[in-house]
Amino acid sequence: MNNRAQRAQSIVGYSAQRAEHDFYPTPEYVTRDLLARENFIGNVWEPACGDGAIAKVFVEHGFDVIATDLVNRGYGEHGKDFLQENLRVNNIVTNPPYSLGEKFVRHSLAQTDGKVAMFLKLVFLEGLSRRQMFETSPLARVWVYSKRVTQHRNGESKQYSGMMCFAWFVWEHGYIGEPVIKWI
Repeated sequence: MNNRAQRAQSIVGYSAQRAEHDFYPTPEYVTRDLLARENFIGNVWEPACGDGAIAKVFVEHGFDVIATDLVNRGYGEHGKDFLQENLRVNNIVTNPPYSLGEKFVRHSLAQTDGKVAMFLKLVFLEGLSRRQMFETSPLARVWVYSKRVTQHRNGESKQYSGMMCFAWFVWEHGYIGEPVIKWI
């Protein structure tokens, strides 16, 4: 494999160093940052709940939360392949497996009538198929982190800081207009 192919694989999440099933728990403050900036009405489905990092914060804020995951990490209902599930909800908020980000967004938009918020690498903005998705979907806001967010592979805390830029991408059903980019 050439260097360009190796770099491309590492960006989308296929490298040998990736955590199995892309398990990178979301720091609690990241979900709190989202809730400080976005209003959610109705229930919330966290379809890649992992250890409950995002779901627990929504529960603390009084939301009715459905938490599912493919893998059992001690929280929520496991054995659920989100891309095969059909469950109508108001909102979906998740940190999806990076290699499945676009599929998660598209499926989430089909399952909701409120908002879809995805915590993704900022490079998610790139790509021809994603460009078409962005141009034909109600992407309302992108909340870019000014400071790098550290996510620990498999939840294993280590002494290092993040090397990638992340953002909350928020789609809102009924939103018309160009997406707004803001910073956290």
